Amino acid sequence: MITIKEVSELAKVSQSTVSRALNGHPTVKEANRNKVFEAIEQLGYKPNAFAQALASSRSNSIGMLVGSLDGPFYGPLMHYAEDTVRQKNNYLIVTSGQESYEKEQDSINFLRSRQVDGLIIHSDKLSDDELIKVVEDNPSTIILNRCIPEVAEHCIYIDNELGGYLATKHLLELGHTRVACITGQLSKGDSRDRLQGYRNALAEFGLQYDANLVVEGRFDHNGNHDKARRLLDRAPDISAIFCQNDNIALAVYDIAIERGIKIGKDLSVVGFDNDSHSQHIRPRLTTVNFPVEEMGTEAAHGVLSFVNKEALTIKHRLEPKLVVRESAGAFE
Repeated sequence: MITIKEVSELAKVSQSTVSRALNGHPTVKEANRNKVFEAIEQLGYKPNAFAQALASSRSNSIGMLVGSLDGPFYGPLMHYAEDTVRQKNNYLIVTSGQESYEKEQDSINFLRSRQVDGLIIHSDKLSDDELIKVVEDNPSTIILNRCIPEVAEHCIYIDNELGGYLATKHLLELGHTRVACITGQLSKGDSRDRLQGYRNALAEFGLQYDANLVVEGRFDHNGNHDKARRLLDRAPDISAIFCQNDNIALAVYDIAIERGIKIGKDLSVVGFDNDSHSQHIRPRLTTVNFPVEEMGTEAAHGVLSFVNKEALTIKHRLEPKLVVRESAGAFE
């Protein structure tokens, strides 16, 4: 294995000069810097990451808190954040809160104990005030899916209210007037905002909000089949359902098959997220696209900008877009 000593001998400079050049120290003369990197290229030397971290007082790692380590949302979110971080020769350390206030707190404390250079936080349980305190203690922090005015430049979020509005408006424009909604957990801000978008669209079309047409489900797969059955039993005359994510829509598809209901004809369905499976089920699911790739990438760029004290050029508010397929048809 090539060592820093061999680089210094070939470049005819001291080992300390090589170390300073690798860490971008401004005191290194340009001629010596060029010698060092020419020697590195010639020898194929790869700096030891731990040694670099010690020299620069940096861990070259970013900590990330997510709700879960699997699923069609968190998986891609972690992937795109990690991919962007690695392009900058940093590493991503990920832990999950598992919908627990205590576990979210423990996760953040764990990441801090690892001396990460910055944090990317997707929190369901911590309050705005608690997240503001995290930013005050760790200025190189990006908060996902939350817009907190006091730390707005640290936040990246999707307009969930607009997304709920677009989904419901599409069904109303197709002529449906009995439009139901199966939400995610109403303890989550995403669910409440999407529900408000649903209500906004109803109001725009002059329709009264009916609480009997709204059932609380979950963003994961647990219990959504029973919630879909309950909704159809309670309101058999509905002609359309806005499902607040694509997992919920899959449960509705299953219950529709169970009851001989044809999606897109007897019952129109619109989801949210545009998961990979939404275009492979039949009929293909009309859904609201959540720009998860953009969120993960922007989060990584943002936290690295804070770490490196660079100008922040990220997008803070991401736009949802309706993806029209075949699961929603005109009311007959």
